[in-house]
Amino acid sequence: MRTIDVTLEPIFRQLTDGNVGLAISELTTYLSAWPNPQSFEKLNAIRADYQLMVDYWQKGVADPQQAQQYQQLLQRLYVLSANIAVHRHMVASSYLQVLYQGARQKGRSWSLDAIRHEMENFVSEVAMLELEPEHTRQTKSQDLYKQHQQQMNQLFNYIVTSHIWTDGIGQTMEEMLVAPTVDSIDQQLLVSAVMLSLMNRFDIAKFRLLVNVYRRSMDEQVRQRALVGWVLSIDDDFLNVYPEQRELIAGLLKSKRACQELTELQMQLVYTLNAEKDTATVEKEIMPDLLKNNSLRVTGNGIEEIPEDPLEDVLNPNASEQRMEKLETLFQRMLDMQKRGADIYFGGFSQMKRNPFFYDMSNWFVPFYMQHPDISNFVQKLGNNRFVETVMQRGPFCNSDKYSFVMAFQQVVDHLPESLQQMMKRGEASLDEMEQEEQQSPAFIRRSYLMDLYRFFRLFPNRSALCNPFEITRQQLGMCLFFTSSLFADTPLEESKREVVAMLKKRQMNEFAHQLLDTFPQSMHDIQYYLWTEQYARAVELEPDNERALAGKARQDFETGLYEEAENEYEHLMLLRPDKPGYMLNRAVCLVKLEEYEDALQLLYRLNYEHPDDLNVCRVLAWTLTCDGKLEQAEKLFHQLMEAEEPTDEDYQNRGYCLWLMGKLTEAADSFRKSIEMAGTDDLFAFMFDKRWLQDRGVSDIDIKMMEAMVKA
Repeated sequence: MRTIDVTLEPIFRQLTDGNVGLAISELTTYLSAWPNPQSFEKLNAIRADYQLMVDYWQKGVADPQQAQQYQQLLQRLYVLSANIAVHRHMVASSYLQVLYQGARQKGRSWSLDAIRHEMENFVSEVAMLELEPEHTRQTKSQDLYKQHQQQMNQLFNYIVTSHIWTDGIGQTMEEMLVAPTVDSIDQQLLVSAVMLSLMNRFDIAKFRLLVNVYRRSMDEQVRQRALVGWVLSIDDDFLNVYPEQRELIAGLLKSKRACQELTELQMQLVYTLNAEKDTATVEKEIMPDLLKNNSLRVTGNGIEEIPEDPLEDVLNPNASEQRMEKLETLFQRMLDMQKRGADIYFGGFSQMKRNPFFYDMSNWFVPFYMQHPDISNFVQKLGNNRFVETVMQRGPFCNSDKYSFVMAFQQVVDHLPESLQQMMKRGEASLDEMEQEEQQSPAFIRRSYLMDLYRFFRLFPNRSALCNPFEITRQQLGMCLFFTSSLFADTPLEESKREVVAMLKKRQMNEFAHQLLDTFPQSMHDIQYYLWTEQYARAVELEPDNERALAGKARQDFETGLYEEAENEYEHLMLLRPDKPGYMLNRAVCLVKLEEYEDALQLLYRLNYEHPDDLNVCRVLAWTLTCDGKLEQAEKLFHQLMEAEEPTDEDYQNRGYCLWLMGKLTEAADSFRKSIEMAGTDDLFAFMFDKRWLQDRGVSDIDIKMMEAMVKA
């Protein structure tokens, strides 16, 4: 979530309300306490223009440009305040200060022309390497990639720590990021830098850049990073300042493809939040069983078993087959989790992010390429290893995990059996591979990038200096539930919200599902909406025979004491679904509450005959017989319940009532004590007798007091 220095909060509060005059007053107060000559000068210029507008307004002069000029003043005030906020944030973070100063060393030009020249020149020089003699090509290649990586790292830091951009800077940078003459890896890296800067402080020029790059780029990798970037930077707070946000998004949502990708991204973000839960599932439920299968080896023909003790074939002839089946089942479960969007590699690779490679922020976001100077030593030691090349090209890993894999694999490869090393060099042993088409799909690219982002914001030591989109609470998913933004209200994306709600409900994220349901327009308040929001009465009005609606309304009516309505609804459900005995049982309970015991018993006798082992039927029948005065029959059923594996505290309580009415007072007191014990309370009065029920059956107040004393004794 974006944070604002508390001293600046009053200013931004007025800006979000769109009040120029009050924002000027608050900013004046701030600059009186925190003087800055340049900021004062800019504020005075804004104040003078605002006062001129006020003067004309007070004189009653109609100004057709008033709204436009007021909006411009509001935006100028925002830029001034946002730049102050960026400076304050930088001062408060020693890490950001180091980045800021390091990227702005003397003699380093960050003119837009120089930036584009460097990136385009790099592409040309890489192409020219093919003309170099083989004995000099490798050295020149290493020098070229090293120099360029250092430049891009500095440019990345420069953008991350940049202030608010002008429209001109944003437009020029946009052209670089869609230009075919600039390397895709550089474009992807810079898109991430823009995103991090934008998430820390909203900037319409950067926001517009990411939206337009998503719309214009022909490179799917760049497009998807831009999509994730602007989505995680949405800020409804500043819609009054920059209503252009609505126009930009409305233009995008004319595309069915954009709507589909946004829907997929919303669901992928929710899956990403479960990375650690998925890791726990793998570590606790899958890995222990996998490790038990340590009698296997990888060969050119796949997985084969190492010869075991010959006695095992005699003692347990099916052992090897069972192990193989277990192994296949476990691998398939992991694959199924991955296909559903689970991040099954987070736990394993999170332990590999302590390498100095990850000290540089940009290395968390740079797409994987074997020529990266910071892994050159590892790559050289590996040589031409087909196994590694295949895993890097077709493995289901995100970029930062690929870097981790290369560094970790180089350290262990020498300890592997020589035969396995040779197989890997020849490419005869490999992990699960993905089809090239699948790896190039927008969905996979987004998922991979979200995995990179999640690892960065969970594991990077200085992550606290940046706005964390994955910083969620029990009540809010924040940036990760972007579908709730008002930017998507009254747009074609409204219909996609149903799909997201269904996914949230399926994952038991009901509170967040209801936050999204709150954004549904009236036109989407259909039967499904009323079922999701548990407005079952409205749902029944729309579809009187809808089973889920009827069952929900019956349950609500019962809970609120409307037993007659509930009984009618369960009767209706019995007609609709005679194959569900639960509806008959619930109707019987309603009849008991209405004290219509004979009708209830007719249903219960039938249920007990058809389902003699159903303890719930037994419970309700025993209690109904007790209420109806058929105590001997009830006692037999209570005895049956006591012999069950897990009688409940309510079973003991109801049995106590039955024994009491039969005059078996000592046994009744024992049963009540057992009920209190099972309920986990020593307080008799938390237990409480149903005095009205007892009095209706001839038990006096004195009888009740004496029973209380006996139970307490």
